[in-house]
Amino acid sequence: MKHTERIAPDIFRQRLLIEGYYERPITRESLAASMLAIAAHLNLRTYADPIVFSPESGMGKGENAGFDAFVPLVDSGISAYVWSNARFLSILLYTCKAFDETAAIEFAKKEFGLAGQTETLPF
Repeated sequence: MKHTERIAPDIFRQRLLIEGYYERPITRESLAASMLAIAAHLNLRTYADPIVFSPESGMGKGENAGFDAFVPLVDSGISAYVWSNARFLSILLYTCKAFDETAAIEFAKKEFGLAGQTETLPF
């Protein structure tokens, strides 16, 4: 079934997915700091510290080892997923407050040292 109307048009939300291969090392601590930095750069208010998960060795496939992270925003949240072996990063910004997508993309590229091809998807 094809939908031509947006669901819940009266509820503002902005979403942006940024993906790419990174050059700078990412640790639990650096990922948490970067998520706070992105929020601050975009004037998005956090209300708690980022939570960063890293499954123990052997819990999943080695090629998927890395980090899953989330920082709550007053107006929704930012999630990040890191594949350490592949040096690949996926960040999802989901907010109920408008932000500058170009500023978000450029900041993420610089903050994580995203190299080569990156992909962004506003939806």
